Amino acid sequence: MSPWVQALAAAVLTPGFAVAALATAVAGLMRGYAGFGTAVLLAPIFATIWGPRAGVPIMLLMELFVSAQLLPRAFRDADQRVMLPIGLAAVIATPLGAWVLLHADGGQLRRSIGALVLGFGLLLLSSWRYHGARPLSLNLAVGTVSGLLKGATGMSGPPVILYLLSGPEEARRHRANLILFFGVIGIVSVIPPVLGGLVDQLTLLRTAALLPVMLFCVPIGARLFTVVPERFYRRFALVALVSAGGIALLA
Repeated sequence: MSPWVQALAAAVLTPGFAVAALATAVAGLMRGYAGFGTAVLLAPIFATIWGPRAGVPIMLLMELFVSAQLLPRAFRDADQRVMLPIGLAAVIATPLGAWVLLHADGGQLRRSIGALVLGFGLLLLSSWRYHGARPLSLNLAVGTVSGLLKGATGMSGPPVILYLLSGPEEARRHRANLILFFGVIGIVSVIPPVLGGLVDQLTLLRTAALLPVMLFCVPIGARLFTVVPERFYRRFALVALVSAGGIALLA
């Protein structure tokens, strides 16, 4: 048996990897259906199983391939007037946030990721939404906060999702906006972990093993978008997010 095969077997034949694969399947369905869900679900689970510095790069690498599946149509349907300044600010801020990922205590960072996801899930469960205007200054502020979070935790979603989903646009436009944002920031967010030495052989092996699960489930989720009523998906997604955040916070 070759060393690569042995290393792959050692990376995947564990209970933790089985949990990661199940979470990846659920995240793929969420991402295909709604345009988000990959990072906010996988970051706390991967951070709990492997630690933030090992788990977050795996999620970021998978994001690149997922975005390639969804971006072409999303670019046509998205509101580029709103999304371009948000994306630009996030791209600039992401490397600054990555400093936290490279230097923060792993346990504290994992609990912070869990608390962020749990709080995000509870906010979505509540009736609170932002209903104000979307001036350029606010778009830039939301993008900056999202970029800092992306670099530090792998999750840019909570602020931009809450901001965008509060608008009057139809579900298809919301979905396209989120796909475009995550696709643009996903490219930039991989660079700091690579330069910081966090993407090693084990990271690549785990990514290679989980990626087929993700790529298989994303198109299924995209098809479900035209079939499954939004209220059923919403309940499922919120339970998944609150559970993942609670596990990472308390584990």
